[in-house]
Amino acid sequence: MLKPITLAAIFCLALVQVNAQTLTMPPEIKQAFDKGTRSTNGKPGKKYWQNHGRYNISVSMTPPNKTITGVEDITYINNSPDALSSLNMKLIVNVHRGRTPTAANAPQGITVEEITINGAKADWDNEKAVTTNQMVDLKSPLQPHDSLKMNIKWHYQLSTGRGRDGAIDSTSYFLAYFYPRVSVYDDYKGWDLQPHTGGLEFYNDFNDYALSVTVPKNFIVWATGTLQNPSEVLQPEFAKRLQTSMTSDSTIHIATAQDLTNKNITAQNATNTWKWNSTHITDVTLGVSDHYDWDAASVIVDDKAQRRTSVQAAFPDSSNDFHQYVKFAHNSLDWFSHNLPGVPYPFPKTTSFQGYADMEYPMMVNDSHEKDLTFAQLVQDHEIAHTYFPFYMGTNESRYAFMDEGWATTFELLIGTAEKGKKVADEFYKQFRVNRWTHGPHEKEMPIITPSPDVTFGGGNNAYGKPSLSYLALKDMLGDELFKKALHTYMNNWNGKHPIPWDYFNSMKSGSGKNLDWFFYNWFYTPYYIDLSLEKAEKADGGYTLSIKNIGGFAVPFDAIVTYADGTTESIHQTPIVWEKDQKAISVKIKTTKDVKSITLDGGIFVDADMKNNTWTAN
Repeated sequence: MLKPITLAAIFCLALVQVNAQTLTMPPEIKQAFDKGTRSTNGKPGKKYWQNHGRYNISVSMTPPNKTITGVEDITYINNSPDALSSLNMKLIVNVHRGRTPTAANAPQGITVEEITINGAKADWDNEKAVTTNQMVDLKSPLQPHDSLKMNIKWHYQLSTGRGRDGAIDSTSYFLAYFYPRVSVYDDYKGWDLQPHTGGLEFYNDFNDYALSVTVPKNFIVWATGTLQNPSEVLQPEFAKRLQTSMTSDSTIHIATAQDLTNKNITAQNATNTWKWNSTHITDVTLGVSDHYDWDAASVIVDDKAQRRTSVQAAFPDSSNDFHQYVKFAHNSLDWFSHNLPGVPYPFPKTTSFQGYADMEYPMMVNDSHEKDLTFAQLVQDHEIAHTYFPFYMGTNESRYAFMDEGWATTFELLIGTAEKGKKVADEFYKQFRVNRWTHGPHEKEMPIITPSPDVTFGGGNNAYGKPSLSYLALKDMLGDELFKKALHTYMNNWNGKHPIPWDYFNSMKSGSGKNLDWFFYNWFYTPYYIDLSLEKAEKADGGYTLSIKNIGGFAVPFDAIVTYADGTTESIHQTPIVWEKDQKAISVKIKTTKDVKSITLDGGIFVDADMKNNTWTAN
């Protein structure tokens, strides 16, 4: 891993090469291209590889006891060209360690009771395994194209509070990042050793999972994957309701508040084991409750194959917003599948579980209760949009957060426009994603390309608003059809793999057939912001010539709102292509035979930091 000071030096070097507009790479990224694992045409290189795991996980719990016990078998396959002398294990739940030290049942992180590798006991010291990374030495190196088997027994104390995982209430739990896993070993930096501190998100291999969850009777389990044994864990009537929902566009109430009171939903064994399977996916998660309603329906996501996806929700009966969540998710999956990104939802199911996180997981969403239905729908749209980035496209959220959050923010606006209309969606996007940044200080602005752990100013802006605006600016410049073609090129190149920013840049260039280096340099490599100034407007043959200065620097689209002397107005749109040759100052010709009273530059959602210099008025 390259040290942050070296990365900073690289980006500073990039910034002084303004005229060259070269999409500079850190040395380890350039080496990946040189080795042939990545290609300048945007596709994975001929020597691209990624490692893979097969996980068989069994967990059990007895709420309200918060102890979670687990047993897992891992088959880990080394597809790399390197012999691995050790494995880095991710222990994400250790992020909770010691956060509430005075509580009697304070989370103390994960305790590994036993670990074997290929049948032999492996060295493990729980006193030392207190962070979210733990190296395990192998008795003999794992050779290229070979595999090993791990067996692990473990337990941990479920956290409490409004987090991404933990106890929602005394008998409703949400388990995320709950099992020891082998971290990513990739082609550009080797082991992913970045510690998890609770802020930045995740980077996982695509694995296959068999998940078994054992809970007392009357507890329902929702999880990533396809339920393998509904007739074993549900009473016949409720198994039938679940089956009916798989072909129903309308919401089916699988378990109502009255059903839960009657305690007749699950098989009446002392405990029931719910079993789930999922393949080629980056993670699994699960929710458990004995008093959550259960709604479900389904939606056709692939017209050609007539493939349906199950849409489910689990929530307290008192949550009015969640009674709408199946309908909301039905709309989300339909819209994303048929519009943008315009890729059929890739999984067999999505489940919305009421917790506190407002967070995405493969096939699941953990959303908080919202009184405002409009905001509740926006949050769910955003989290479901993450299906594509980072779960269909295996981006490294912890290193390049803009590669998933920026896209989810973009899709959030686009689907919001379809749901609420352009005016309402634009206004919400400006208030929620743009205004605070664009009207804030810009002296310490950092380029979007800066790795997320190294961002010391405006991290949220670098992950959400700024990259989203770049994607929308590119859409405006290329036009909807070409933009979608380029985006599909990127997604076809890298779905189920691990793209990095330069794969995005190269794929979009190949897909559009255009050299976009100048655009990507402008948006990703500079400390720019949005501030245009209309310096003057001069009458010329056939109209007026506008002299526009780009104080902020970003290559943004804008409208010239022309008010004529006769009181009529006209809006003339300019795409970011006007900045291709000179990103600091341009001249724009307005063709008209009328006398002009005033002209105002309006960026719409590309909110200008200082509108006072955006208007010219005739004398």
